Amino acid sequence: MSDEQLEVWVDQDLCTGDGLCVQYAPEVFEFDIDGLAYVKDRAGELLRSPGARTFVPAGLRLEVIDSARECPGDCIHVVRSGDGAEVAGPDAGG
Repeated sequence: MSDEQLEVWVDQDLCTGDGLCVQYAPEVFEFDIDGLAYVKDRAGELLRSPGARTFVPAGLRLEVIDSARECPGDCIHVVRSGDGAEVAGPDAGG
């Protein structure tokens, strides 16, 4: 899995606004004015569309996976780009 590209997205319907994700990986996650977390693209622009995905930078893989595992709202989904399989988040196996 270490060389596979990952993507991440936030389900704002389940977001509690706790902010763990923003603390873990502020380069990837950010709060919008609604108090909910969203992902950012590679240029740092907030992606406000529901279900918008962004690539996980290689140097932040562990932080993004940890944020998905620790999220109190179970709203962060980390998936493999190749097959869409969830590796961390509420739909991850195991």
